[in-house]
Amino acid sequence: MTDVALQHPEQQVPPLPLEGVIKGEVLRMYQQVAQHPEAEFHFYHGRAAAEMFGYEPAWLDRAPAGAVASFAGVGNPHLRSRLQAGEVVLDLGSGAGLDSIIAAWQVGPPGRVHGVDLNPEMRAKAEAHAREAGLANVDFLDGRMEEVPLPDGAIDAVISNGVINLSFRKRRVIRELFRVLGPGGRISITDIVSAKQLSQSIVNDPKLWAS
Repeated sequence: MTDVALQHPEQQVPPLPLEGVIKGEVLRMYQQVAQHPEAEFHFYHGRAAAEMFGYEPAWLDRAPAGAVASFAGVGNPHLRSRLQAGEVVLDLGSGAGLDSIIAAWQVGPPGRVHGVDLNPEMRAKAEAHAREAGLANVDFLDGRMEEVPLPDGAIDAVISNGVINLSFRKRRVIRELFRVLGPGGRISITDIVSAKQLSQSIVNDPKLWAS
């Protein structure tokens, strides 16, 4: 779990029918997190995970309990995001909304946070959590990370937490992030990478992709 460059992902892109199966498994897995955050999963989640990754206890106390309980990130993009009042932020793969809510506090009412997520269950949860937090400067958009539903140059900063590794088109995702960033924009990503080439049996396993 670290902040590193992603390299040569297209070399191991599965066949398109398998890609659909794997994306379905990913959606199913994270929908389970949204619906049943109290359940046991094979990855860290909830407040215990957020504390382990260095989230400020004051943030977790202030945020809606549901947003904290459904947290399923792999690190803490806020450690290096340096968000400022008035900035416009993209939270790529916003999940249940915890990172978007924290970002919205940092940019304040003059700023804006756009969460983008493919999972309708997570978006509904995130919207409810933002309302509970009393935030009017955050919205959650239906979209794929390979086709971000925002115009060119609209974003000051991108944050993302454990999402880009789930894409089969990582180069395209990175191109999209640079497309939506304005001059002087920046990216703060935490994600999971492999230090070695994965075997085809792993690449073709939907459950391993989802995990």
